[in-house]
Amino acid sequence: MTEATARETLIYTIARLLEGTSHVAVGASSPIPAAGAMLSRALAERRGGEGVRISILGSAEHNFFTQGAGELFDCAAQGRIDAFFLGGGQIDGAGNINLVGSGDYPNSDVRWPGSFGSAFLYYVVPRVILFREEHSPRVLVEKVDFISAPGTSPPGVYRVGGPYALLTGAALFFFEKDQGRFRLESTHPGHTVEEINATTGFAFACPPQVGATPTPKEETLALLRGRVLDELSETYPQFAELLHTDAIGKAA
Repeated sequence: MTEATARETLIYTIARLLEGTSHVAVGASSPIPAAGAMLSRALAERRGGEGVRISILGSAEHNFFTQGAGELFDCAAQGRIDAFFLGGGQIDGAGNINLVGSGDYPNSDVRWPGSFGSAFLYYVVPRVILFREEHSPRVLVEKVDFISAPGTSPPGVYRVGGPYALLTGAALFFFEKDQGRFRLESTHPGHTVEEINATTGFAFACPPQVGATPTPKEETLALLRGRVLDELSETYPQFAELLHTDAIGKAA
């Protein structure tokens, strides 16, 4: 049986997290979330269902918006986007993300791209998936240095959105809204619970038994390495080529 690469497992995990959604939006420079959304659509259509609508900012083929992020925000405010992806230079255990910089703001040691519309989308999109490949105490911190978008809100604040899951290159967490914390759901192949404890800077709930993250089977891999890579190459040609090269290396 053909074995999946680490990134193919991430893409498949995202596809599973998107089950039941109708419209998924993906920001710029997010090739793995985009591939996951494309795989979700392909899997649904293979089962005879209706595939998810995908809006990828910066794509000519997979974006029906004509005025960029402005229309994305309007669509989200109207409740017409089911899922979105956010990352961060820092993510803490309460689901807060930092896209501004590390250190004592405004005298940050390192500056990042900025918050943009992250706080708005975090409030209005029901299923926000936090994604960051790097899994380290440098990224997963006890408390972010600057809150670009808060993971939770005080009682009485109307909010339909918030963190749904946190996916890293090593593990998958789900967010427990009633507790305001993450719960470890599974570890990816080659990673252990002990490693996750050692490399996560915040406390999280950990059940007695933590399963392994499912990997895509041959039929799904064929779909990923065929149709999905073809679609992905329109927006992310270099990344699509990298996935193709990694897959060849895994099979060798």
